[in-house]
Amino acid sequence: MNMEFERRLAIPAEVKEQYPLSGKLGKTVEEKRAELKAVFEGRLNRLLLIIGPCSADNEDAVIDYMNRLVPVQEKVRDKILMVPRIYTNKPRTTGAGYKGMLHQPNPNEKPDLYKGIVACRHMHMRAVAETGFIFADEMLYPENYQYLDDLLGYVAVGARSVEDQQHRLTASGIEVPVGMKNPTSGDYAVMMNAISAAQHSHTFIYRGWEVHSEGNAHCHAILRGSTNKHGNNLQNYHYEDLERLCNTYDELELKNPAVIIDTNHSNSNKNPFEQPRIVMDVLNSCRHNERIAGLVKGFMIESYIEDGCQKIGDGVYGKSITDPCLGWEKTEGLIYDIAEKI
Repeated sequence: MNMEFERRLAIPAEVKEQYPLSGKLGKTVEEKRAELKAVFEGRLNRLLLIIGPCSADNEDAVIDYMNRLVPVQEKVRDKILMVPRIYTNKPRTTGAGYKGMLHQPNPNEKPDLYKGIVACRHMHMRAVAETGFIFADEMLYPENYQYLDDLLGYVAVGARSVEDQQHRLTASGIEVPVGMKNPTSGDYAVMMNAISAAQHSHTFIYRGWEVHSEGNAHCHAILRGSTNKHGNNLQNYHYEDLERLCNTYDELELKNPAVIIDTNHSNSNKNPFEQPRIVMDVLNSCRHNERIAGLVKGFMIESYIEDGCQKIGDGVYGKSITDPCLGWEKTEGLIYDIAEKI
């Protein structure tokens, strides 16, 4: 093999011993997970907002942002349930760009995966302790999920991972809702096959173990737009797209039919200021069609303290170093606008 093995990284148990989930925090996670599952099962009438930075690059800024959400959540708690984003991995495999806190706990320094693993768990633990939320992260690397499996409330599988067999198998053994994004091609069949696979039981190899999964009844769709062969972005949040997804779900015997609308990425052409308009467009579709209203469980919104994005090293507090985000003032206004519309 043309690889140099430097060191064996910590197993999940070792990391959890450093930052154990206490009884109080464990109860918070358990209660919030049950609440979230109730939304997907249709037993709790709340609109989900999976909201937060594109990437969690700075612990203090991320925790600051999350604490700002706390009083807003309290004001809209009868209508909205927030699951803030703490995304610690980014799909950067071309040799350039920030790969997330897991790889670079300090964006200005070279990668240190051991420090990154510990930093990710510490940040998630601190966020739960200070805010009472449970959080969402992207499962970019299935083998890394165990470092946070007792903490997370929601898991997303990205557009480039949704076709991967290991992601589908791992999702079938996860205890929390998992959102499968449509691939960059926009092919619904790929996304729906991933959901079907994750909802079934499997026996497979995971981290060197033979494991058996029971299936994940809360696996669902995320529509994030697509890109055609010319590189043009195509939206898939419109009324006709949602109606088509309703019909697709009707044809399949899947549990808890649901969709989350990703308001950024190809749906917004990565223009974060389009996100409020997209949310209102979808809510309008829900008002005109009961089937769509029943299927749409919420939105995924990229938001941070400052508008836009910056280059690594610019040093602007609370501003994304990956995709541009909606700033705090606009975010707060959007949340209250959503609450008024539903």
